Amino acid sequence: MTDSVRAFLRNVATGIKDSILGIGTISKLDARIQQKREEQRRRRSSGALAQRRAQSEERKLDNDPKVASRIFQCCAWNGGVFWLSLFLFYRVFIPLLQTLTAKIIGDPSLHGSVWSWLEFILTSVFGALWVLPLFVLSKIVNAIWFQDIADLAFEVSGCKAQPFPSVSKIIADMLFNLLLQALFLIQGMIVSLFPIDAIGQMVSLLHMSLLYSLYCFEYRWFNHGIEMHQRLSNIERNWPYYFGFGLPMALLTALPSSYIISGCLFSILFPLFIISANEAKTPTKLYHFQLRLFSLVVLISNKLFHKTVHLQSSMMSSTSSERLPSPHTSPARHRLLPTQ
Repeated sequence: MTDSVRAFLRNVATGIKDSILGIGTISKLDARIQQKREEQRRRRSSGALAQRRAQSEERKLDNDPKVASRIFQCCAWNGGVFWLSLFLFYRVFIPLLQTLTAKIIGDPSLHGSVWSWLEFILTSVFGALWVLPLFVLSKIVNAIWFQDIADLAFEVSGCKAQPFPSVSKIIADMLFNLLLQALFLIQGMIVSLFPIDAIGQMVSLLHMSLLYSLYCFEYRWFNHGIEMHQRLSNIERNWPYYFGFGLPMALLTALPSSYIISGCLFSILFPLFIISANEAKTPTKLYHFQLRLFSLVVLISNKLFHKTVHLQSSMMSSTSSERLPSPHTSPARHRLLPTQ
């Protein structure tokens, strides 16, 4: 028992350390990417034709986004545009208008009746014509920028992205992924309703931390060709580490009471933790026991995907340190991957 507790605390602390210290590599990441590209160009540019190709590729790569610029864009869009607009409307415009109408109307009882309707109309129009469209647009823009950041961070590792064998398997993996994550989020919300509030909040925090770790490591694992069921196995078999890794972001995004504000904060922090996940040295030694929190949502997802989910016929071994035997079935077949 003592060894188990000690291992748990050590893994949680390692996860927290990796999630925070990994952010510090952002300032050096673009320089490392540029250095690696120059080394690749020098190896290829041995002849005249190769040199022309290298120059063409160099011009193309110079137009590629930089990690720092993409992160700045995420912060500027989500914090400077979205979050700031909400702050100005609810904290500046609405209070000023309320004060102005109170002075104009004069009668407190009449003003209270008029203001309740006016505030409802203004917030409804603002939400329908500004917040909702901007929220949907932010999801699309953020998805593109997050992918750019993840691809640039993965480029530094020197590994070649492992493509999935077919487009249909990519689509199946993505749909299964979205459904499973939504169900797991609902599961976390349900356990937070536990009668003993402290226990409910702790278990809910565990859910959110593991889910955020899945979000962050998903880009790295996808580039390595690791399918969804295997990603879940990685998290469940080393859950203290991934709990620690996702804990800082789970705590920070839980602070705002508004779901929209929490989403803005998540979109600002998420690119930083993508970098941390790519730089993290995940543990190779399994924890003492597996925490199968995803089992129920995997079962439900598989039931919903019963026409497309293939039962896993045999477990295939791998030399990868991150590829562990998985008890979960997948919407796409398991395949052997090269060492990461």
